[in-house]
Order: sequence, then structure tokens, then C-alpha cells
Amino acid sequence: MKNVKIAPSILAADFSQLGEDIQKVAEAGADLIHFDIMDGHFVPNLTMGVDLVKAVRRYTDLPFDVHLMVTDPQDYIQSFVDVGADLITIHAEIVTAPISAVIGKIKSLNILVGLATRPQTPISVINPYLPDLDLVLPMSVEPGFGGQKFMLDTLEKISYIDKKIKEIGKSIDLEVDGGINEKTAPLVIERGATILVAGTAVFKQSNYADAMSHLRH
Repeated sequence: MKNVKIAPSILAADFSQLGEDIQKVAEAGADLIHFDIMDGHFVPNLTMGVDLVKAVRRYTDLPFDVHLMVTDPQDYIQSFVDVGADLITIHAEIVTAPISAVIGKIKSLNILVGLATRPQTPISVINPYLPDLDLVLPMSVEPGFGGQKFMLDTLEKISYIDKKIKEIGKSIDLEVDGGINEKTAPLVIERGATILVAGTAVFKQSNYADAMSHLRH
């Protein structure tokens, strides 16, 4: 059985006690902490920034998984690395800088790099970049807000990416974000997902350890 990692998304946490919530999910068995960084332009929501990531870094040693849903990710990479990001994922839809150049910038800072796609974007856009990636993230909801329903056509994309990863023979994580719960988790794991981003399915449950165990299995 493959080792499936859980990355609780703090978008669903209690921001009045965010540090404590992160500490609790870490102690309950989380593998990464997921940050949804939105600029109000690339997606229609404004969430958190560098200062928040810096403020909570002291609460856990777990890897920080930073998903940049922003128009100009190249302008923020260094800042997020400086405050403790271990993995930065950018979007294939950015137009303000060449994707290959942004990937190269992230890799040059000795952290992991991921590439995400929105639901309407053909998943084949990842193909040219796959050899340089550590993670691929096909969004299973339209990015911007938590608590949305999983889009079932994402399952085909997950299978496609899994096949491509096997073809190049490199260890690349396949992360799924959006609508992950006890019903959808088995569907994406079966098709090759290795990291599940879960907000509501973890932070809105009474027992974090049980919630994450149910998602894994």
C-alpha cells in the first residue's frame, strides 16, 4: 500500500488560534502544512501572506507546502523561502513570467517545486515541465474558496499524471486539493494521488488524528 501523505489546509483552521491548531494537527499525524496564498487577482479571494507563514513557523517542524495562487509568483518566492517554505507550487496559468524561469528560480533556492492547474486547463500543459518538478497539483475545485464540491472529471487528470510520472521514472508527488473527504479520498488514491490537501475534512472534525487516518485508508 502506498504511503499517502496528508496536508491539512489552514484555510479551514481557526485563525484566532492558528498556531495552536497547526501544532495540534502536527501532533495528530499530519505530514505537511498547506498554505493557500491568494492575491485577490489571480483568484477572487484574498487570504494570507508572508507574515502569517513566518508567525506560525515556530509551531511545527513539518514541511510548509505553499501554494501560490497569485499573478506574480516570481515576486514572492524569495520572501516565502525566507520565512520557512519547503515546497512552493505555482500555477501553469501564470502569464507574467515564463513558467520554466519561475521553476528554475524556486529550484535555485534549494526547495521543492510544484506546478498546479485550474480545472479548466488541459492537464497536458504540465508535460514540458514534468522532469523539473517535485509535485503536480491538478485542482479538483475552482481555486479561491474552501469547502467546495470535488469535480469528478479531475479523476481522469490524476490518472493521466500518474501515467506520465511513471513514464519518466522520477519520484514526483501527485497532490490533490479541493473537495477531499472520506468519499473522494479513496477515488484519488486509487488513481495515484500521494498527497491529499484537506481543510474542512480535518480542521472541522472533532478528532484530527481520526480524520486524517480515515482519509489515508
